[in-house]
Amino acid sequence: MGVGTVNQRILKIPYPEDLPEALGETPEEFEQKLRFLVAAKLYEMGRISSGRAAELAGMERVEFLNNLGRYRISVFNYPLEELEREIREAQARAGKTR
Repeated sequence: MGVGTVNQRILKIPYPEDLPEALGETPEEFEQKLRFLVAAKLYEMGRISSGRAAELAGMERVEFLNNLGRYRISVFNYPLEELEREIREAQARAGKTR
């Protein structure tokens, strides 16, 4: 569990009993992966910080950030518009130095 976690609620998600085995995982591995994936998606959408996502996933922040790459989720959480603006500005600066 994350450090500083005080009040928590429990979410129950039903799944077929044979699903973890079909995916080559134990029930515990499967449930931990689901927990991580929910946290990762909320982080990717910009809904929660990486620290909060790590807490939700039940791991340290560095471990959470390292695991994002397995699912091709960027650790850089830029809104598309901001990223496009920065690219345009960088291209403009590069054009001025030539």
